Amino acid sequence: MIDSVTLSRRSILALVLLLASGCGSKSQWKLVDVKDMYPELKLRMTDVRTGKLMSATDYAGKTVILFFGYSFCPEICPTTLLTLTSVMEQRRELQAKTVVLFVSVDPERDTMEALNRYVESFAPNVTALIGTSNELASLARRYRVAYTVNPGPGSADYTVDHTATVFIFDKTGRLMLLAPYGTGAEDFEHDLLLLA
Repeated sequence: MIDSVTLSRRSILALVLLLASGCGSKSQWKLVDVKDMYPELKLRMTDVRTGKLMSATDYAGKTVILFFGYSFCPEICPTTLLTLTSVMEQRRELQAKTVVLFVSVDPERDTMEALNRYVESFAPNVTALIGTSNELASLARRYRVAYTVNPGPGSADYTVDHTATVFIFDKTGRLMLLAPYGTGAEDFEHDLLLLA
């Protein structure tokens, strides 16, 4: 015999599963749809190539891919940027319509010169941004990004743990999609073409 508490729990679980599945409708997206769940693109940081202070309005009309990391990152950052670069090389039409903003979470070592050299290894539409501690903290809070310095044996030998999620905004600056670390090039390509 099923009691009312068990029935209630099952009903709640069924409702949660139904909501999570989008009421049975199939999403057009391969990545995680977060439309209307996060604030629009807003930033104030310096482009390391030009030295110009940039804001969200400078990227209006383009799909913006936002990724937090650092140039000394041993795996997550180069892997993610190489995946995005492969998409841009396969679909050259995306380069003019998309900008990848790589925001440094390591302002100590990621000088403008060092960061500029680092992003030159990737697609031409990969742009590195740096900011003051307050500008970085404000942007990270806005999108719930965490980063923590882990001290090493020497003052310059440290790693930075950071959120590895990729944030994708549409041409109006609305955050549409999230891609967890390890997302494949095919999924990025599919959704970026829909947004282009």
